[in-house]
Amino acid sequence: MSLLLFSLLSFITGAVAPGEPPRAELLFVGDAMQHQAQLDRAKEIGGDCYDYSGCFTLIAPEVTAADYAVCNLEVPLGGGPSYTGYPCFSAPDSYAKALKNAGFDLFLTANNHCLDRRDRAARRTLVALDSLGVDHIGTFHDAAQREKLVPFIKDINGFKIGFLNYTYGTNGIEPHDGVEVAMIERDRMADEIRKTRKAGAEIVVVTIHWGIEYVLLQNKNQESIADFLVDQGVDLIIGGHPHVIQPMKVVRNEKEGKDVLLVYSLGNFISNMKTADTRGGALVRAVIERGADGKAYFKEANYDTLFAAKPAGGNSNFTVIPSWMPEKIPAAQRAHWQLFERGARRIFDAHNVNVPPKHK
Repeated sequence: MSLLLFSLLSFITGAVAPGEPPRAELLFVGDAMQHQAQLDRAKEIGGDCYDYSGCFTLIAPEVTAADYAVCNLEVPLGGGPSYTGYPCFSAPDSYAKALKNAGFDLFLTANNHCLDRRDRAARRTLVALDSLGVDHIGTFHDAAQREKLVPFIKDINGFKIGFLNYTYGTNGIEPHDGVEVAMIERDRMADEIRKTRKAGAEIVVVTIHWGIEYVLLQNKNQESIADFLVDQGVDLIIGGHPHVIQPMKVVRNEKEGKDVLLVYSLGNFISNMKTADTRGGALVRAVIERGADGKAYFKEANYDTLFAAKPAGGNSNFTVIPSWMPEKIPAAQRAHWQLFERGARRIFDAHNVNVPPKHK
């Protein structure tokens, strides 16, 4: 086979070039929020259909380039006819559809806002995501469904990768009709990690909602939980909730002789938050490879920052702008972007361990 023909087939099929180990790239972003101003703008643009089509145009090529992309859906899909922002969120289905169209494959639903509209909306969210044909984990119709659906293992480029999702709480709202929310409970997490391995997962990813809002460094509780998860043999730990970025590092599991990716917080993916540190977030790319011995392992990771620009006149909407496209930042918001960018880079430069930026 000619090199040109192989290259073409590789592009079409995802095949690996001769001599290169099989690999898969996972991409993660932070909290996909939906505040009242975002709802109002989507309605202004699209009427009752709530149009989000322009929100993710710039970032979509990067998302779709990954083999599997994950976002935290931090709003229930309440079904209308009215929708609300903070403090009790409810968003239209078209918001989740726009995220899907941007390339996201897996939606995380275990977060502190998943019960904002109580059990009915929590269940409706799952039905809506099913209708869109996207994967989702973290909340379940009831305990029986959790037992049936966990472990969740996805075949990605020939790698069997298990995903789990947990939250510290639900803002004090308790389910009243049996909805199941995966909470940060060590015994239960350990059991589900074991089940995921036993079911054939080569790589285990734990996505977790934790930490203190608006604090740029992790706390002792996060560190303790992370140590626990590393001891359980997980390969990636991806955190959210603080609405600001926190450090990411590669740590060593000496017992199993492998590296583990630990991300404390990816910050906001899109929102209407206003303080400098909340105006954006990070995306992280994690590469999984298969060694000569046939075993899958986490190989390496890198990150980039993202800025959530507010509407800038005309028919513009809230827009996720990658840091490598500074020319796309609206002129009136460049000072806000620079404040966010400098703050995020300061934390990452000082505290990241072996997780470099892709674009400098």
